[in-house]
Amino acid sequence: DYVVVNAPGCSVLMKEYGHLLRRDPEYAGRAQAFSKRVKDISEFLVEVGLLARMGRVNLRVAYDDPCHLLHGQGISEQPRQVMRAIPGVVLLDFKENSWCCGSAGVYNITHPELSMKLLDRKMHNIMDISPDVIVTANPGCLIQLGYGVRRHSLKVPVLHVAQLLDMAYRARDGRPTK
Repeated sequence: DYVVVNAPGCSVLMKEYGHLLRRDPEYAGRAQAFSKRVKDISEFLVEVGLLARMGRVNLRVAYDDPCHLLHGQGISEQPRQVMRAIPGVVLLDFKENSWCCGSAGVYNITHPELSMKLLDRKMHNIMDISPDVIVTANPGCLIQLGYGVRRHSLKVPVLHVAQLLDMAYRARDGRPTK
């Protein structure tokens, strides 16, 4: 029924297959049907509903919007809805949280100097709010922000939205959350 993706850089393109292959007589119809089934994981979870019983996760969360999710797919509220549903999570806003972290696909490889400037700016903005954890919804951003944490000698974990949700379900079941 769905193709659920946890990497917005992938899902943004997968959602475009129908458009990209619209003139292909063999694949146009299948590509269009496929694209309609693609959902970001947070988009899917908000649509179908989360399991109601979650354990408490007392964390102050700085959520960083991935560019491919926010600008590419127009998704910003769904990851926040997922995190707000977790008992004990406090979402913190920080300056420029919708700006690029510098990963941008392979931008951090092709333009490392500019990428580090973006990352350093992002990390300073995050440090201003002193979160317990940094959460994002894209693996590339996760790696980039993780590097930013190490680069600035911070002791803050960086997680994917799905990992934070997993912590809540583990807490519900009395299992370790790490």
